[in-house]
Amino acid sequence: MTAKLYCFGESGNAYKAALAMALTGYDWQPVYVDFFNGGARSPEFQALNEMAEVPVLVDGGQTLTQSAVILLHIAERTGQLMAEDRAEMLRWMFWDAQKGSGQQGPLRFLMNFLPEDKRAAQAISWLSGRTMAALATLERHLTGRDWMVGDAPSLADMSCCGYLFYTEPFGFDRKAFPAIDAWLARIAQLPGWQHPYDLMPGNPSDRA
Repeated sequence: MTAKLYCFGESGNAYKAALAMALTGYDWQPVYVDFFNGGARSPEFQALNEMAEVPVLVDGGQTLTQSAVILLHIAERTGQLMAEDRAEMLRWMFWDAQKGSGQQGPLRFLMNFLPEDKRAAQAISWLSGRTMAALATLERHLTGRDWMVGDAPSLADMSCCGYLFYTEPFGFDRKAFPAIDAWLARIAQLPGWQHPYDLMPGNPSDRA
């Protein structure tokens, strides 16, 4: 049975799950959630996920939420993207949830998707500092290695790249982080890779 991923193109967390399924050949289809018009707050959606967040994966009799849980489900079902050093892979997934995507996502939202008169300068400044510090950590880790953990792409890579393929500005300049830049290029060369706006429905141009 084809799995359904409730998602929208602007969501880096949903992109992690969509990308993992695209790379592993998972049988899935996207279901668009109109986030910017309250789709995630509807009673119907909250019946799927009381947290009112994407992604949500409905796969057979299971309904899974939170990108890390969904990623582990995909890897366990397919036998792919699971690093030999599971603890190290999970370490970077948890790091990303707090220090990577957990800061990049809100910063990108504040800088691009809120009306300009609601973009809190102090919040943007604080998040920018934390985001740049985390990117520096990621740059150091990737210097001299091809993948986040071991010798092949894993869920750690899917997690940590989630927001870094988007073009909306949030202070991240790939040229300033050569190891991250090379790593993203390697991910983009994997068979099945697609940009988030090609892989999932929903694009800022739809609202322009």
